[in-house]
Amino acid sequence: MQPVLRVIPMPADTNANGTIFGGWVMAQVDLAGSVPAFERAKGPVVTIAVNSFLFKEPVFVGDLVSFYGKVVKTGRTSITVEVEVFAQRGRSGQNETVKVTEATLTYVAIDAHHKPRELPAF
Repeated sequence: MQPVLRVIPMPADTNANGTIFGGWVMAQVDLAGSVPAFERAKGPVVTIAVNSFLFKEPVFVGDLVSFYGKVVKTGRTSITVEVEVFAQRGRSGQNETVKVTEATLTYVAIDAHHKPRELPAF
């Protein structure tokens, strides 16, 4: 897996329980997954499916959240990417890193008219 994104969530990203809103995490995962998909497609991609998404641990304000992604499958126009998310909780003195989320998403390469296009040869 390659590192594709790092971010620190802020108080505005919390849910009613005081942890980071799952939708915020999902949006970041989608962005992270699009990086290796874009690289493999050599151009724009769109998300067509969230194949799986598992929240394993909560994310807290101030965690340093790192997203790792890799292409696990390609089709004629599609690219399936696996994303793993880790939170570094060193801000409160614990300095531990935990896996918080894992997901698999599928993207489709698109042309200038937003229509699916074949992937270039690898």
